[in-house]
Formats: sequence, structure tokens, C-alpha cells
Amino acid sequence: MATSLRTGKRLATIGFLTVEFLALFTLFTLWTSGLAIAADAPETAPASLPALPATAAPPSTHVKPGIEVLLEKHLGLLEGKRIGLVTNQTGVNSQLIHDADLLRQVERQMEKQVDNQAESTRLAALFAPEHGLRGDRPAGEYVPSYIDPQTKLPVYSLYGKTRKPTPEMLAGIDLLLIDLQDVGARAYTYISTMANVMMAARENHLPVMVLDRPNPIGGVAVEGPVLEDDFRSFIGMYPIPVRHGMTIGELAGLFNKEFGIDADLTVIPMEGWRREMFFADTGLPWVATSPNIPKMETPIFYPGAGLIGEAGFVEGAGTDQPFEYVAAPGIDGSALAESLNGRGLAGVRFKPISVVPARGGYAGKTSGGVQLEISDTRAFRPVETAVYILTAIRDQNPDRSYWPRVAPGARNMFDLAMGTDAVRLAIQRGEKPETIIAAWQEKLSDFMAVRARYLIY
Repeated sequence: MATSLRTGKRLATIGFLTVEFLALFTLFTLWTSGLAIAADAPETAPASLPALPATAAPPSTHVKPGIEVLLEKHLGLLEGKRIGLVTNQTGVNSQLIHDADLLRQVERQMEKQVDNQAESTRLAALFAPEHGLRGDRPAGEYVPSYIDPQTKLPVYSLYGKTRKPTPEMLAGIDLLLIDLQDVGARAYTYISTMANVMMAARENHLPVMVLDRPNPIGGVAVEGPVLEDDFRSFIGMYPIPVRHGMTIGELAGLFNKEFGIDADLTVIPMEGWRREMFFADTGLPWVATSPNIPKMETPIFYPGAGLIGEAGFVEGAGTDQPFEYVAAPGIDGSALAESLNGRGLAGVRFKPISVVPARGGYAGKTSGGVQLEISDTRAFRPVETAVYILTAIRDQNPDRSYWPRVAPGARNMFDLAMGTDAVRLAIQRGEKPETIIAAWQEKLSDFMAVRARYLIY
């Protein structure tokens, strides 16, 4: 059963409070400085943890994230509940105060209001996705469970021994609260973690609440192949396209109803968000969602160059320009840029570059390629652009294959990220990019019809 507490499409009228950069860091330092690793991993925690970086967006329009709407207008939904909070460093309000601190404030306020016999609201446990509670662990790295020495709360890892909350983790919890900033691409594991939490909620007869946040690359454009069943994985659990154009709350409704989770779900919408908005339009401060998504501009590059990285190319991950360029040894960057610019692709130009990667299979090797310079984020189509780049490299290097070798029985990571092997096979067969892109449009149209039923905004 799904409930959406819609609060309308009008813009919030409260102004965005400008916060000085040092103040942003101080707020996070207050929350993160005491975390220590304890439970299931023999690690030594640092004495103190660095503050989390955040970049303030222009204070044009202030969107209220779901956590603010919940605490301002629906606080009664938390009354008397022992809460399990699924979040990371992105679970903050517009003042960069973390959800855990906000809920502890609510807990203290409600303790003063209830009588001695009543059960007050209480934050009982935290649950961390990939990259950990602070978002500082590399992609794919094991995340141990934590203990917060200040609150003594367990911090259960959902990217360690298990990726779904166990009954033991959920013991004593009345409500699961999910607040994660997604990046708008299927191949990002936070939405898979959300799905697993919703499944665990259903299996353990618990209600689950998703606090909505902006899709940082907008809610209009949708592109790429719809995932096929044979290519399901933790970077793609359900048949949605590479770029889905939905908020995490909208995805929760879609997953719950269309794909049979059937949890007792409530979505708390944002106020003031519109589908055409990119993150810079929201007036909210950006918090890095993971080590390779450090800036609010990075997510629009990710669905394209992130795919290309799985095809065996250098894409800037681990640098200060993640997913902003594509390179490999043997590529003539000038010729590639000339070919791609001749295509007149919307919203993007290509500049020849030469880089020497510091890590990966091409570490220390001079690599030619192109840097993507986006002139119009709304017109730019990252997934389609990735196909044009890969076919152009193929045409200029017909005798050289950059595709990584896949061990027998293993699955090709590019295929998993793309959600199909049809794109790779078509590129290898020499098909034109227009033909490859046209091939996924029918299933994409079918998805759009289903998607429309779950749009909140």
C-alpha cells in the first residue's frame, strides 16, 4: 500500500538562508567528528573525521526537501515511533543539519511533552548504503558496521555482510525512514538499497517512509535502454532506463507497485521542486553523494562517461574532473574531437586532450581523447552521446579493441551498466549510432507510459 503526502506544486515562499562556507563545514564536523568503526570489521577509526565538502547553489529558488516537509507539516507521523534511519552524508536539511541531529532534536522535544507512560519518538538505529555513512569509501568497497560513540546508536552497513536489513537489525524498530540523494541514473546503488529496505520492511511488517529529494539532472529527459531481466544486478534491479528522469520518491512508488514489493510505503514529497529543475536551480546546498560525484555538475556527466568507463576507457574517475572526459592510448584526440563536433550533438562540444592516468589499466601511459564541454545541460543527452563517442572511436581505430576481457562465466560490466548486451554487440558489428539509439526507443516509450503513473510533480 502506497501513500503520497502531496503538498502541492507551489514554490516555497520562505527565503533561502545564505550560509557562509566555513559554517557549512562546521555543521557537518559537529555530527561526524565522533563516529568510530566498531561492530563487524577489525578497523581502527581515526581520532577525528574530516568535515564533508559541500558547495552552495545560487539562492534563486529554495526547494524544501522531504525531511523539512516531514518535520514542519507531518511530525505526527513520527509520534511514538522508534525510527531506523537509512541515510548517509546527503541526508541533511537546507541548513546542512543532518537528519540524525534533527530527529534527536525531535526526540528531546517529544520527551518533554509525553507522560511517563507514553512511548516518545526515538531514533533507534542508522543504516548506511554503499560508500558508508560519510560517503568517503570508494565504489564497491566493503562497508563495515559502525557504532556512534556519542549517541551509542548502531550504524548497520547495507553494503557489507548483507545488502538488506536483517530481522535482527530491525528488532525494536517501528518505522524505517529513507533519506538518500540519488543522481538520476539507474547504475547508482542507492536506489537498489532503497528497494532492499522496502522489501525488508514488508517482510518484517514495518511501515517505510521515503523523504523525497531532487533529481539533480532534472525530471524531464529520459534516455537509454530499459534494463533486461538477464542483466539484473545491484546496479540495476528493475526494468528502468539508464537515465530515468524520476525522483527517489517517485521511484519508490514505481518499485513498490509495478515490481511487486508491496510495502506499507509513504512518500513525503518536496515543496517547490519542478521537473525542469537541475540541482543548481533548487537553492539547496550540494553534498558530494560519493567520492566520484563531488560537484552538483557531475551527475549530468555520469550516465554517459560512466558507461564508457566500463568499456575500457579512462573517464576521469578519481580526478577533479570525474566523468568529464574519455581517453585511452592510441586515440587521436584532435581527430576524435573533429569527428564528434561535426555531428552537431545538442548541448555539448568536444575538446581534444592528452592525459597520463595515475591509476587503472592505463596508469602512466599517455592517452588521447576528448573532454566534454556542456553548453546546455537541458539539451545534452549523456547516454546517446556515449554511443556517438564509442562508435567514433571504433571507426577511427578499426583494428584495436578497448573492450575489457571478461572471464568465462563473468558478466560484462558495460552490459550490466547499460542493462543489455545489445548496445555493445551493435557497436562491435559496426552499426551506426543512430541505428543503435533507435533500437531502444520502443521499450523506452513503453516505460514512459508506466512512469507517468508515478510522477508526483
